[in-house]
Amino acid sequence: MDSEVYSFALKNALNEIRNVCPDITSTFMFKEDGEIIIGDENTSEKTMVHVVDAFDGIFEKAEAIGGVEYITLEGNNGRVNVSRMNDIYFVTVTSRKADMNYVNTVTRVLIPTVLKLLEKICPTPLKSNTPPLEMEPEPVTEPAEKTPREEPEEAMELEPKPKPSLPETTVNQLIVENLGGLLVPSDTVRIDSEILSQWEELYEGRKIEEVEIETFDGKATRCKVKPIKDSKYEGKGIIQMPEKVQLSLEIKKGELVRVKPILE
Repeated sequence: MDSEVYSFALKNALNEIRNVCPDITSTFMFKEDGEIIIGDENTSEKTMVHVVDAFDGIFEKAEAIGGVEYITLEGNNGRVNVSRMNDIYFVTVTSRKADMNYVNTVTRVLIPTVLKLLEKICPTPLKSNTPPLEMEPEPVTEPAEKTPREEPEEAMELEPKPKPSLPETTVNQLIVENLGGLLVPSDTVRIDSEILSQWEELYEGRKIEEVEIETFDGKATRCKVKPIKDSKYEGKGIIQMPEKVQLSLEIKKGELVRVKPILE
């Protein structure tokens, strides 16, 4: 079973859910990293992208309490339900009058059953279908007689080639901006994604997960780092910092700090 057949089977399952339960107006599935897997035939890709982006911030904040298993959001016109199955999130949008017991019974039985069935039939649906090349056996030859040779009096020692050294750690000066919220991790700061990309390119593709922050008074601390999510701060030389980190460095919003990547 190739990826097209795998996707076709999932799409049919989502369409069938809408047929069985007309109060479900939209269904789709996406991975933990935000990659959309499949949606029903009436749900546009643009709609799916908007929903995933809206929930991205919630999922990141929920990391502090062990992640999300099930979320329900209620609006004037309906409900959005998100449930987690291993590393896959399943989204259903229903009308306000929908019988949620019936909806949950259908979605929590049908979709896991389909996923388990597809996993048994095809554990790796994206696996290449190209058959492996057959290797011709090498001809067997008679071993040649070894002729004695004189060993040199002193074996030459090969000097190991020096490993290429990484460039010196770069330092950026950034302006402190508050980072607040009920579930915001207290040990994580956020900086411009462009700066993170420049660092990773400079250091041969190494993923930057931590930074060192130093004040001009000499106080320093080490924090986890993630890209800024709010577009209004992009490209402005900002570092979003939780209150706990600001207190440890004895600084506040608007002050300037030095930030450099930590390379393990």
